[in-house]
This record gives sequence, structure tokens and C-alpha cells, in this order.
Amino acid sequence: MSDLRRVSSNPHVRSRTTTSNIMMWVVIALLPAAGFGVYNFGLDALIILLISVATCVLTEFIYEKAMHKPITVGDFSAVVTGLLLGMNLPSTVPWWIPVLGGIFAIIMVKQIFGGLGQNFMNPALGGRCFLVISFPAIMTNFITDAYTGATPLANLKNGVSVNIMDMLIGRTGGTIGETSMFAIAIGAMILFAVGVIDYVIPFSYIITFALFVGLFGGYGFNWSYISAHLAGGGLMLGAFFMATDYVTCPITPKGRVIYGVILGLLTGIFRIFGANAEGVSFAIVIGNLLVPLIEKFTVPRAFGIKKTAKKEAKKA
Repeated sequence: MSDLRRVSSNPHVRSRTTTSNIMMWVVIALLPAAGFGVYNFGLDALIILLISVATCVLTEFIYEKAMHKPITVGDFSAVVTGLLLGMNLPSTVPWWIPVLGGIFAIIMVKQIFGGLGQNFMNPALGGRCFLVISFPAIMTNFITDAYTGATPLANLKNGVSVNIMDMLIGRTGGTIGETSMFAIAIGAMILFAVGVIDYVIPFSYIITFALFVGLFGGYGFNWSYISAHLAGGGLMLGAFFMATDYVTCPITPKGRVIYGVILGLLTGIFRIFGANAEGVSFAIVIGNLLVPLIEKFTVPRAFGIKKTAKKEAKKA
């Protein structure tokens, strides 16, 4: 059969922008936060990042080779998955944690459903959630030579005061890529500048979360308390780099706003009422699962199409 008759996965948009171009810009935008993570946590952080990226790229290559599928490691999507997964891990994890997480992310979340464009959730977050559920003690151990206390979010949840400037700069414990809000903001500005992402999902996510924390956090609209929540944990990393994943976020304008609001509400619920001080990863994964439902009810009605068939029945 002719190649002209073959229908590939969506989106079907003619553009000079390629998947590899987009993914390369995402990698570049992640470098400030990843680089600061290495500076903050040392050589251990660099090793974890390299193992995570190498595992994801190698797993994708081996799987596609074994399944006689086209090799797609050149589109850099596996590199992005590996880098994001590594940035969502503590620098204290043993080497086999990013290996397990990378294999799960690529095979179970991405490739088994058809590869890039077919995955139902963000692969990096799917891998992280798998690791958090399977190895909670390892994944919540943030004690390093530089930082021996609890993370700022854990302190905040226990009523202990935190240093917001340290959180903005990144002089705190946490996962490799989440500590510096400034570094993440630099990466986000790069993505905005080149048009890889827009403001709708990140801003609706952040604003909704801030309102939720103000209403239900117990401190009212105390700017110091709200800003500490915004700067802490993986909120900014998730809002700008994972919630905006092209494959797993809605494409309808209204759906993108609703999606961001859902993520903000879920993150707020997990952080304020949950046992864990974090919550971003699970909020985005749940949001990914809701995307088909969100798009079903937010698809614009075609001009000239009647809203329901009931009106026609009544007229008859």
C-alpha cells in the first residue's frame, strides 16, 4: 500500500518545527536547573542525571530494535524523559533507582502504548510515581552532606519557619532539579521566548494553587506562607516543564484552563490535607488521565451544527 494512505498519530500540522527541535529546546531550558542541582548537591547529582538519561535512551533504542520499529532516539524525547526523571530524584538514591525508573518510564508508560504521541501520561512522572510507591524511604531521603535537615516543605507542613530567599536561590534540600526557583524560571523564560510553551496551563495551575493555599492553608492570604509553597518542592518544575507536555495536556483552549485549575486543586489538596508535603507528581499524573474527558466536553461546536437532537424531536 502506498505511504500516502498511511495515517500517522496526531497532531497533523504542517510546520518547519520538528519534534527534535522542540525537545532540544526543552533540554536547553532544563540545563540551568540541572546545572544548579549538580552545583548544589555535587558529583552524586551529576551521576544520577547521567545514569537516568543513559538508561532512557538505551532502553528506547533496545526496545525499538527488538520490536523492529523505527529508531526514534534522535528526536531527543528519551533524553528529556531521562533528564526530567533524574531531576525529580534525590541525589542520595542508589544508582539502580534511576535505572528502574527509566526502564519503567520508557517501556511501561511510553513504548508499550505506541511511543511518543501515544503515551497517556508524562513518562518521567510515571517513572517517578512508580519509584515513590515502590521505594518510599529511598525516594524521600533528602539528607546530604550539605543539607541534613528536613526539606522546606516538610518544615512548612510541620509549622516550622523557612527561609524563602534560600528557597528562591536553591540553598535547600530536595530533589536535584527542584530546589532553585530562579534557575527553573530562567528555563521557563527560554521556553516562552522560543514559543515551545504558552502561559495558559502554568499560570492557571499556579494561580489556582496559590488561591487554594490561601483559603485552606490555615494562614489566610499570608504572602510569605504562599510564596514558600510556590517556591518549594517541584511546583515550578512541574508547572512549566511537565504539565505543558504536548502529548498529555489538552489542546482545546478551555480545556487547557480547566486542566491547569484541576492541577492546582489537586496539588493543594495533596499538600495541605495529605500526609506527604509534595504532591505535584501525582497531581499531574491524575490530570493526564483526565485529559480525554476534559477534551470531550471542551471541543468547540462546529458552526452551523445544532446543539442537540432533542430540539429537532420537539419540533417534529
